[in-house]
Amino acid sequence: MDIIITGKNMEVSDYLKGLVNKKVGKLKKYFKPDTPAYVTLNIEKSRHIAEITIPFDGIVMRGEEMSTDMYASIDGGLKKIEHQIMKHRTKLERRLHKDAFKEESLLFQDEYVDDGIPKVVRTKKFNVKPMSLEEAVLQMELLGHSFFVFRDANSDEINVLYQRKDGDIGLIDPS
Repeated sequence: MDIIITGKNMEVSDYLKGLVNKKVGKLKKYFKPDTPAYVTLNIEKSRHIAEITIPFDGIVMRGEEMSTDMYASIDGGLKKIEHQIMKHRTKLERRLHKDAFKEESLLFQDEYVDDGIPKVVRTKKFNVKPMSLEEAVLQMELLGHSFFVFRDANSDEINVLYQRKDGDIGLIDPS
């Protein structure tokens, strides 16, 4: 595996590079030897973000974790990658390294539970009243939800507001 480490808003120390190489290098059992792994380490305010991206055979595996500790963020990103590998195991077996699944033990997780296809466990019906974008943002914040569905008063279209990871708000407009 070719591991490319970059730092944003930080200098990546030799110790941290060695640690990332060691931990991400454990994933080599799943991939072909020439597969690149891009690791981006970023510090924004007090948030430590580790983003691990592994493109191979037309598929991109990506794990991003944010915490107050860079080491925990790296471990969390690796857990997410390993979870993706295990979840899509049967689909990936043809594309991954031929010896990838001979050993059944997990590297970064204690156990893997195959959730299969997520189930709809609750259905909620509500009236969608026309409102302005500002009113919809306020309503979403008052409810404490990470998204909000509303009818735009100007266009009469159904729109969706959502809370982005960076703290800003996104708008999905179907027009």
